[in-house]
Amino acid sequence: MIAVNELLIRDIVSEVLGRLGGLPAPAKPAVSAGSAAATSPCGCGGKGIATSAPGLRGKFGVFADAVEACAAAQESFVQLQQMGVAARVKIVEIVKAMAEANAEVWGRLELDETRIGRLDHKIEKLKIIRLVPGVEWLRPDARSGDHGITLEEYTPFGVIGAVTPSTHSIPTLSGNIVNIIAAGNAVVFNPHPSAARCAAVAIRAYNEAIYREIGIENIATIIEKPSMESFSSICKHDAVRLLLVTGGPGVVKAAMETGKRAVCAGPGNPPVYVDDTACMKRAAKAIIQGASYDNNLLCIGEKEVFALDNIADKLMSQMQQNGGVKLTTVQLEALTKAAFTFTAGQGGGCGHAAVNRDFIGKDPSVLARAAGLNIPEGTQLLFAETDANHPFVVEEQMMPFLPITRVKSLEEGVAQSLVAEHGYKHTAIIHSHDIEAMTAMGRALDTTLFIKNGPCMAGLGLGGEGYLSFSIATPTGEGVSNPRTFTRVRRCVMVDNLKIY
Repeated sequence: MIAVNELLIRDIVSEVLGRLGGLPAPAKPAVSAGSAAATSPCGCGGKGIATSAPGLRGKFGVFADAVEACAAAQESFVQLQQMGVAARVKIVEIVKAMAEANAEVWGRLELDETRIGRLDHKIEKLKIIRLVPGVEWLRPDARSGDHGITLEEYTPFGVIGAVTPSTHSIPTLSGNIVNIIAAGNAVVFNPHPSAARCAAVAIRAYNEAIYREIGIENIATIIEKPSMESFSSICKHDAVRLLLVTGGPGVVKAAMETGKRAVCAGPGNPPVYVDDTACMKRAAKAIIQGASYDNNLLCIGEKEVFALDNIADKLMSQMQQNGGVKLTTVQLEALTKAAFTFTAGQGGGCGHAAVNRDFIGKDPSVLARAAGLNIPEGTQLLFAETDANHPFVVEEQMMPFLPITRVKSLEEGVAQSLVAEHGYKHTAIIHSHDIEAMTAMGRALDTTLFIKNGPCMAGLGLGGEGYLSFSIATPTGEGVSNPRTFTRVRRCVMVDNLKIY
């Protein structure tokens, strides 16, 4: 059993101590000489694949030095291999149970540190970690015939180097741990600097609980003060066999240039197309639900809507009835000037612009004040009519605001969606009962996720069929990550006449 109350207290203490200038390690449980945690492979000076350096002990996953973090993860990987699949199952159970039990404390901790998103949704994202697939996902494939038996199994890489975003720090980290360790690996995290403290609290708590239960101390490690230098050290370390990057285009590009295999979950700017065969009430409700979730921080979230001209007014009316507030032209102009920084020579209402980070993930009330209006309590989302070249359409703005653009045909709607999506091939959404329209948009955009008649979350098993992950590997093609994403396929062949029948 996991001592949840004890862990909650330790988390709070860790936070307080961290704010005073560090995250000192809690007292280390006693380990018997014959336990798995006491077993140590031969050392190699911290630069190779394994080490037995005493300095790697007692940190419960939180490290100042990237080389030490990688070496400790490698040591834990070797221990996990010796313990077998049962240990993986136990670790996955621990992480899922703790994510749910600590959801309120950790959700608030992350919001306090990052200052983006919504508390209720931060909490919910941790509670649903239980939906991330685990060891059960790894079923071997077998063939038998006149010439013998062939068995293909999914086996671990070793240590995975991972980067997590500020938008979903602890949820992404937790979901990655479930997938990566279910596959038999260990992991070292280089978190986003603006969400590193809350991530370290979670890592420490996970490792403490795992150590108490099975004796492995550093199965998931993290850099306490992450930087591009620590990321580079992780990428170069011999123990790190695979990279998992969840973030913006800059870090994705850096990972793909390391020379190591990288699973990259990059940016998205998901378009929505709505035609006159759709149910306007259902479409509006789904659009509001998806675009407002965690103040539109989701990479899969609805970012711009292209609506047929003959139903655009009906759609916007339904959006107003489902928690949306429509801005006037003047209010939209004021918000645009506040939410974007324009380069020299560009106007305040169109063209390429840089997103003002002070508005990312903020509540609708913050955006409304910038637009010059007061909104009712409980407002989920702001929206307004724009043209297809507006900054709110072109940029992945991650704010609870949605631009609505009128189009005259399916062809125009799909063409504008394709431009707005920027070829990321991440996510696209359609509200239509026309099968040919669905097919045309699906083929044209060729996105990893394509959701029909539902909110964006349906693409990850939340209100739709499927499974959950916080890392959607579009640039490198793996798609929605799962335990198999972090495995090698190995084939074992026995040649003989082994058939019984």
